[in-house]
Amino acid sequence: MRGVATRGNTIAFGTFALQAQECGWITSRQIEASRRAMTRYTKRGGKIWIRIFPDKSITMRAAETRMGSGKGNPEFWVAVIKPGRILFEIGGPEITEETAKEAMRLAQYKLPVKTKFIVKAEEAAVEATAQPEAVES
Repeated sequence: MRGVATRGNTIAFGTFALQAQECGWITSRQIEASRRAMTRYTKRGGKIWIRIFPDKSITMRAAETRMGSGKGNPEFWVAVIKPGRILFEIGGPEITEETAKEAMRLAQYKLPVKTKFIVKAEEAAVEATAQPEAVES
């Protein structure tokens, strides 16, 4: 989980997004809890994109089992998160910035990593200032 996210770190679908600020594991249950919180707040208006997928299985041994006898059974699934990764996006004509911000705030309470609310317009402005424009003479 070292380093920053090189992929999945820009807004691709919606207008507003929730970006991870630290690394960690997010379980499938936490992703679903966040999704439900956002969907309930927006009253099923707009569209929500989930940009992470729990594709790593975590195994555990049964309690009070002796050493040896192989690997344990898969207990749950996690998504590995690096700083900068976009977790959720939200957009649509009826979604205002205030609505999106509150929905994302409710979602981030369900997650074990620090997150930041970002807007697509801000992201484009940051990229424009990072690259100097060509001046014609």
